[in-house]
Amino acid sequence: MRRPVTDYDLISIGSGGAAFAAAIRAANLGARVALVERGTVGGTCVNTGCVPSKNLLAAAGAYHAAGHHPFDGIATAQEGVNVVRLIGAKDEVVAFLRGWKYEELAKEYGFEIIRGRARFTSPDAVSVDEREIRAAHVLVATGASPWAPPIPGLAEAGYLTSTTAMELTGLPERLAVIGGNSIGLEMGQLFFRLGSKVTVIEVLDRLAPFEEPELSVWITRVFGDEGIETATSARIARVERTGGLKVVHLDDGRRFEVDEVLVATGRRPNVQGLGLERAGIELTDAGAIRVDDELRTTNPRVFAAGDVTGAPQFVYVAAAHGTLAADNAVAGARRKIDYTGMPRVTFTEPQIASVGLTDEQANREGYRCECRVVELEHLPRAIVSRDTRGAFKIVAERGSGRILGIHIIAPNAGDVIQAAVYAVKFGLRVEDLASTWAPYLTVAEGLRLAAQSFTTDVGRLSCCAA
Repeated sequence: MRRPVTDYDLISIGSGGAAFAAAIRAANLGARVALVERGTVGGTCVNTGCVPSKNLLAAAGAYHAAGHHPFDGIATAQEGVNVVRLIGAKDEVVAFLRGWKYEELAKEYGFEIIRGRARFTSPDAVSVDEREIRAAHVLVATGASPWAPPIPGLAEAGYLTSTTAMELTGLPERLAVIGGNSIGLEMGQLFFRLGSKVTVIEVLDRLAPFEEPELSVWITRVFGDEGIETATSARIARVERTGGLKVVHLDDGRRFEVDEVLVATGRRPNVQGLGLERAGIELTDAGAIRVDDELRTTNPRVFAAGDVTGAPQFVYVAAAHGTLAADNAVAGARRKIDYTGMPRVTFTEPQIASVGLTDEQANREGYRCECRVVELEHLPRAIVSRDTRGAFKIVAERGSGRILGIHIIAPNAGDVIQAAVYAVKFGLRVEDLASTWAPYLTVAEGLRLAAQSFTTDVGRLSCCAA
């Protein structure tokens, strides 16, 4: 590789999933690489996002199952929650994965981690505190942070985010969660199952508002059955502190007195203090770094990847971005990002998982659609597990049968959705799924049943001879 006269071939501002994916690819291409990190190595996913939240969700699920299950003859017992020990155990998992999958990997691949705050000083130079660094290419991978809407009184009353909520040393007796999408649903069920009384407040007309309506109906039913209160089409007029309580006032007169308010209304790109204007890097109207389909910014020497670009905020998207940006920056590959078949999962119980287009999206894009929904009451795995809460939905193109989207609410839906990713990504037809092997007594068999439902009444199939 021809070396430019610079300190590094590639430096990344940030050290999360996108940055590490870029650094590993660039190092494999023979590049000199450095990551600049002002805080904790590893970014959101391992430190404050996916890893700690799923660890706590698993713990809350185990505690809930200890006191609630559908099987006769099996005793139940819940002996309480030690929050300090629970959070400590979560921190141990985080520290282990951060050390193993981030800090040790940096040593193994030989790229440097520079501690400090980075900012552009010119179109081709970055300073880290007082040190100026020059690189052939720069990657901005600074992620995003929780965002709170401008609700009157919210800041004064004080609130939790998905990050700070996972550092509490005690459970709030009553908790209001503002936001009924994935993070709000996960956090709401997590705290409820650990012992808090929870109300989830959503401004749109249903929980999981960007999923198929059938999935929204099911998660609302599940929350109601468990005892989680929900309020939809709910506009918050103000939040106020009254003594030791916080009161959430809706504009229709309803009010909720709680000990804590958790805001789960999305995240905004971290672009402040980077000196982007000195580098000629433009932002979108939404405040994200503007990139083309090769992830190049308006400065041709600078790329951006992950949440800071306004892309779907999943760590696997960030990792794909990082690898692609490194290929384009270091090797001039001219690769373009392709989101076809990108899945999403909400880790409630049951899980919500989707890939491809919803019915509404498909019609809006001009497809003539045909859809089928199969409830879990038809799935043998669900019947023997005594948990038939949920459904499978397939969105297909009428005539060709090409699968446009698959949407699931079921136990382990996040694992099952991988097969659906292949179906959407590679243009499978309904008849392909209907005639493909499916292991009996698995949740994944629901994919085959949903496909068969396009031509067959699945209620009239033998459970062992479908």
